[in-house]
Amino acid sequence: MATGAESVRVERATKSSRIFAFFAAALLAGLVSMPWWGDAGDMRLVGEMAYYLALAQLWNLLAGYAGLVSVGQQAFVGLGGYALFYLTGPMNLNVYLALLIAGPFAGLMAIPVSFAVFRLRGAYFAVGTWVVSEVFALSASLIAVLGAGSGLSLTVPILQEISSGRDLRNTILYLMTLGASLMVFAIVYLLLRSSHGLALTAIRDSEAASASLGVNTFRTKFIIYLATGACTGLIGALIFLQKLRISPEAGFSINDWTVVVIFMVVIGGIGTLEGPFIGMLIFIVMRELLADYGTIYMMLMGAIAIVVMLKAPFGIWGWVVKRYDLQLFPVGRRLTLVPPDDSPKR
Repeated sequence: MATGAESVRVERATKSSRIFAFFAAALLAGLVSMPWWGDAGDMRLVGEMAYYLALAQLWNLLAGYAGLVSVGQQAFVGLGGYALFYLTGPMNLNVYLALLIAGPFAGLMAIPVSFAVFRLRGAYFAVGTWVVSEVFALSASLIAVLGAGSGLSLTVPILQEISSGRDLRNTILYLMTLGASLMVFAIVYLLLRSSHGLALTAIRDSEAASASLGVNTFRTKFIIYLATGACTGLIGALIFLQKLRISPEAGFSINDWTVVVIFMVVIGGIGTLEGPFIGMLIFIVMRELLADYGTIYMMLMGAIAIVVMLKAPFGIWGWVVKRYDLQLFPVGRRLTLVPPDDSPKR
């Protein structure tokens, strides 16, 4: 007997996302194996790309999905870095244990910060997060055990806890940075696919409407703020573990850890998982090609940002999605009509 009724199927993955998954897996395998075919310079550059991508994904989660436009995320980069240096220095803890503590410490510090800045809205919230970061930077410059204004450096015994050989140590740090970046992306991706992701989408579209429908907006934003703070702290610890030195100016630099990250997300496409990848690649290519030109490099970055915001307000990937409906990391659900099965049933 033939059936003429169409059925509906709920899908997450798309054809393009399935194809892209194979290329992504191959690329990831190549990056993991880089220590065996690349040199130290290649690993340093890819490692830098990895932690910038992680910071961009975290800021995108905060601003693009939760609507919390923060210009003070450098606070958690600095907190994570200082936690690592203090725990391995004065506290004499193992460097790996210190790394495991640095992230949760930054997340813990995000709790009192959230209660202060969540009272603010819009531009006041952005300014408030920047002020909090400056308070942390000023506090670090006044605390003697943290090296005051001159900062702290990692000693040779601490580095030898990672590995006594320089090449092996560089390989371990590279793989740790790559793994941390992948972990951050997985956390963001799975979070957006969960019920919290649905709540974030509702809050982004209309906070008032989502609250009227039963979404606990404060709790959702609070969870996201703590999660991004903890992950940013972990990335900050890894950054300064490679730099071997931290100071208040470097650890809490708004230009290095927030301004360029905002540039990546806005250019690539805010509110999309694919956007930070594109923005990070554009930033790295521009920096490698134009960094020697000084102010011209910064002016060109600003000009590109203005042009993209005027021509593609949702970023490059936002334009791609609008024009081609292409999603490489789908987080929503789609209803697909399944053709009726006209074959006879026995």
